[in-house]
Amino acid sequence: QVQLVESGGGLVQTGDSLRLSCASSGGTFSRYAVGWFRQAPGTARDFVAAISGNGVNTDYADSVKGRFTISRDNAKNTVYLQMNSLKSEDSAVYYCAVGSQLSSHSLGYVYWGQGTLVTVSS
Repeated sequence: QVQLVESGGGLVQTGDSLRLSCASSGGTFSRYAVGWFRQAPGTARDFVAAISGNGVNTDYADSVKGRFTISRDNAKNTVYLQMNSLKSEDSAVYYCAVGSQLSSHSLGYVYWGQGTLVTVSS
């Protein structure tokens, strides 16, 4: 079983930066692709970024491309999401999830964390 815990969320201002962490326990972390998704109240859960198990391949939603960077440190069983130039529309609960392959669709992921709240004031 894989357990995921997100951290690093908080209240920031427009233009600020924030780094989210997704810590994993259980399973073999390097075997899993990891995706970041976000969900604002009353909205669907949207894809943000994903990274392959070996870290070679990444994918980003158009809305965050150029501002967010996903990375991983398999030795630490952790995936990071560096968020720069934050906008109010980035406000959401951010979730990390693991799956067998890199995917931009939530159905491609099996295990999910509980989420961490990011609030960007405008």
